[in-house]
Amino acid sequence: MDGRCAVETWAEFDCSGTSCTPKLKFVSGKDVFLWTGGDEVYIFSTQRSKLTAILQFPGPVSDLVGSPDTQLLYVASHSGVYCVCLQSLLSSADSASRPAESQISSEFLVVPEGGVLSLLLVGTVLVTVTKKDKSWVFTLYNSTKQSGFRSCEMLSSFSLPTVSDVLHNDSERRKRPVLMCVHSSDATQLYSSSTSSPETHLPDSHFFLDPVLFKLLFGIDAALTKSPVILCGLPDGVLCFLPLRPPGSRLRVLHSLEQPVVFIGGFSAAGSSGRAQCLVAVGEQGRVVLMEVNKGGPEGGGNTAGFTEGCVCGPVMCGCVDKDSLYYSTGSDLLVLDLSRGSCGGESTDGCEETSSKAVAALQSPTSLNVCRVVSLAEPERNTAGEVQLHALSVRGQLQRITLPVRGKEATSSNVPSSTQASRSIKDLLSAIGDVCERASALKTAIKSKNHLLIHLNQVLNISFLLSDSENSVEHHPDQEKAIRCHAVTSWSRLLQKDSLNLTCVLENSSPYVLEQGWTLSITVSPLSYSPREGGDSSSANFSFPLQNLHPGETLKVSLPLAAAGDADFPVTVSCSLVLLLSGLLGDEAAKFPGLSSCISFPLNSLTVDWLHALQVDSPITSHAKATCQLNTTSDTIRAFINSHRNRSSTSSKTEPEKYSAFVRVSSELLRETLMIRNSDQNVSLSLLNWLLSEHHEGVKTGQQGDKATVSGSVIHARAPNNHSVKLTAKEVIVGDESMRKEESLTTVEVQIESSSLAAVCGLHHAVLHRLQTLLQRAPERAASTRASRVWL
Repeated sequence: MDGRCAVETWAEFDCSGTSCTPKLKFVSGKDVFLWTGGDEVYIFSTQRSKLTAILQFPGPVSDLVGSPDTQLLYVASHSGVYCVCLQSLLSSADSASRPAESQISSEFLVVPEGGVLSLLLVGTVLVTVTKKDKSWVFTLYNSTKQSGFRSCEMLSSFSLPTVSDVLHNDSERRKRPVLMCVHSSDATQLYSSSTSSPETHLPDSHFFLDPVLFKLLFGIDAALTKSPVILCGLPDGVLCFLPLRPPGSRLRVLHSLEQPVVFIGGFSAAGSSGRAQCLVAVGEQGRVVLMEVNKGGPEGGGNTAGFTEGCVCGPVMCGCVDKDSLYYSTGSDLLVLDLSRGSCGGESTDGCEETSSKAVAALQSPTSLNVCRVVSLAEPERNTAGEVQLHALSVRGQLQRITLPVRGKEATSSNVPSSTQASRSIKDLLSAIGDVCERASALKTAIKSKNHLLIHLNQVLNISFLLSDSENSVEHHPDQEKAIRCHAVTSWSRLLQKDSLNLTCVLENSSPYVLEQGWTLSITVSPLSYSPREGGDSSSANFSFPLQNLHPGETLKVSLPLAAAGDADFPVTVSCSLVLLLSGLLGDEAAKFPGLSSCISFPLNSLTVDWLHALQVDSPITSHAKATCQLNTTSDTIRAFINSHRNRSSTSSKTEPEKYSAFVRVSSELLRETLMIRNSDQNVSLSLLNWLLSEHHEGVKTGQQGDKATVSGSVIHARAPNNHSVKLTAKEVIVGDESMRKEESLTTVEVQIESSSLAAVCGLHHAVLHRLQTLLQRAPERAASTRASRVWL
């Protein structure tokens, strides 16, 4: 072909969010019918270059077909086949200035069969194809007016098993079978007229075939009865056919492409009478099958049907045929093949091998038309200048008219002025430049998106390996901290006269990587031991905090409720982990990897909140406050004495609550070595209390001690999380009796816990013991080896 294609965009439709490939076809005259996978059918007039009507159906549309007299339109939706009066619809649309919108209700339903994928109308016979279980079902209906305008009478049904080896995923099942009707070229009674050749009155998806090839492919019975033959290409790669006559014909397999069939058509050799002399079928991955007659003798004796297979560059999105040219789109380009170079044309007597080699060579030399992103093609037309015009739909929903330049021979025969040729060349050049710019812009956007995704994936892989290595190293070296870790601070707050314990969790990123969007900090809070609640509900709670961009060296602080006042479910374990959401990372690309999980979790570390963390310690009392307290106590004592004598009978019956206590003793020398107390005058008891209440333990620190003064006395009054008062006392005690020598006695620090709540005493006793065990584990070897390293419970 000489010159370039001219691409004219007529309209743009929304094709986003549809699971099916958009389609378009000519139904009546110059009207293009297109549907994008939704529940709407658009009617576009090519003569007026405008959208004339919109039909809205109760469900997604899969296929449509018009009657030969252009009076009726049959549309397949999810609930069945609907019949619409096309003539009245188009007449009302022509008179309206805006597109006429019609709501198609269930009263137009003529075939109440759900799941119809493809339609074909042959005379008065309506053919539907559905998939049920593991079979393709072909059903024939009578669509004459005598059978009722609002219903079609079922005539017969045929089924064909699916090829399970090819249908390996759900995306293949959503593809639409390709239906065509093939007529023998000497069967003219179906669409004949007295003024025109029968070929000009064939509707879409119909074509005439050479009688010899027709007989060889579909059998002598179909040829003698001049029966129309339904030819179907299935998504599992099977080519099958069904003659409508004689009665009793059955569905048979013609060939298999072993890949979804995209297009079926017939083409004729140059100089022929217009009837198709070869059948062509194209698969989705580029496999092409040519079916034509192999001559065996001068009088046609020994003729056989030859099947020539070849391949073109795939994937093939759609295709159409114009005489001896095959047009097909790969998504990235629109190509044309001259099939006449590989066809015998019904007249050649060359050997089968030579013909086959010519056909394969012809498939390897397509011509690019430099038009991209085409997903659907309608039947080609020719304008008054002899140019081929293709009507296409792009992946963005653009309805386009593509005008192809005439071939060399046709161009020389036409006498076109030089000014017109120059104008056309400039127009073609500008159209090609615009198309190349659009393709380059799309490729640039795709490359940029892929690069961003690769950078993000590289960050994710580095972080994943870092977290996995940190987990293994911590198992061998418990003292080694992770590069990404969590610690927490407890604090009491009061809201609406109700106390609650809150936990501020701090995520530290000490790694060289950025925690980008897609990562989520997951925190699970659960008691170490608890009694089952009513109904068997678990007392654990989970909190999620999506991350945005946490750079190296930065921290993220999140707060969460831990317990309410009166809740005694302590100790509490706080498990922190980082969760990678693949949907947030890959976006729409995640659907292409069904084997991957929706999220991946990487544990960080676990924190423990015990009874000491949950204590509400009273504020230290200064000397001035003590004096004021003594004055207030004197008046309070007098008032209490009067009230006690006034209500002697009632108070005498009350008993003091029972007190519980527990103590722990640890060597003072061991504490000095472990707590690194160098000053001999420093009080070891106060240092131990300060360490118990202010130091990090199990990754958690008590927040209230950081805001107030350090412990100034050896007695601490506090309130336990179960609302009971507790008292902690630390003092130095000499272990040993009077009979022991002075050098044999041992000075210890005794920590005593007192409360009227047994649960509070046990919980605090366990917390103190646990912390002292941790303290002893990091004690210097010299101090731990002496006899002073003793603990009394």
